[in-house]
Parts: sequence; C-alpha cells; structure tokens
Amino acid sequence: MEQYIQPFIQVTSAVFKDMLQCELKPDRAYFINKEAFLNWDVSALIALTGEVRGLVAISMKYPTASKITGLLTGTTGNASPSDMTDAIGELVNIIAGNVKLNLEDMFRIIISLPKVVHGKAHSIVIPDERTRLLCIPFKIFDNETICLSINIDEK
Repeated sequence: MEQYIQPFIQVTSAVFKDMLQCELKPDRAYFINKEAFLNWDVSALIALTGEVRGLVAISMKYPTASKITGLLTGTTGNASPSDMTDAIGELVNIIAGNVKLNLEDMFRIIISLPKVVHGKAHSIVIPDERTRLLCIPFKIFDNETICLSINIDEK
C-alpha cells in the first residue's frame, strides 16, 4: 500500500492547487475501522478495476464542499446539493484519472464513473476482508479537513 500513497498525495495536492488555487496540507494517513461512522457529509467515490481493484473516495463536511463548489463554479454563497454532487464528483474523477496515469507503468487500471453519497456521518464500507480503507487527511481553508480514502488490492 505504501507505494500508492505518494502518488495520491501528490496528485490531490496538484489538482487542488491548479484547479482551486488552494494549498492542501497532508496529515498522517490512517486506516479506517470498518465499523466506524465517519464525520463526513458528502463523499465521492470511484471504483478501480483492471489489474487492481479498489476505490478512491474524497469526503468532507457540507461547508467545505460548498466552498470547493464555489471555487470550481466561480459562485459565492451556499452551493446547492446538485452543484456539490457535480463538483465533488468531478474532483474525485480528476484525481483518480491522474493517479491512473501515474501508475500505468505498474498496472492497467480502469476507473468507473463517480458516485456521490450525501448524509451526515455516513460510512464507506469495504466488503472484502483482505483489504482496508486508508484515509489521507488534508487540511484546507481555515483548518477544515477533507479525507482522501484509498483501497487498492493487486489482483
């Protein structure tokens, strides 16, 4: 799993810097307990298939998602749930696509269309007992947090 972490950190930081002019500060990565309910309001997920299987997800609170949506769309004020869905889904799509490019010398990876989940304290459950979900937290804006979650298993 260690060889996958750096490309995700680098790509996520670059996407936020290039698209949103935001500096992300990565924090210490940790594995998420499968039974834990997380303190997120919205998550966008992309499945990975091909020579690996797993997922990439980005999760955050609604105020953070609203600010990110505003930066992407050039609007101010509270973003609508549908605008947040589009914006956060597009972010995870760009992150997964760029990581796919960075890892294609090691694996052939196919990414799915993004799925977005809304709801307070939702969880992301990995049904496979052999793999775990790794959260890479990033500080953004005024000490807000987003979490990039990764689950990758080589076939």
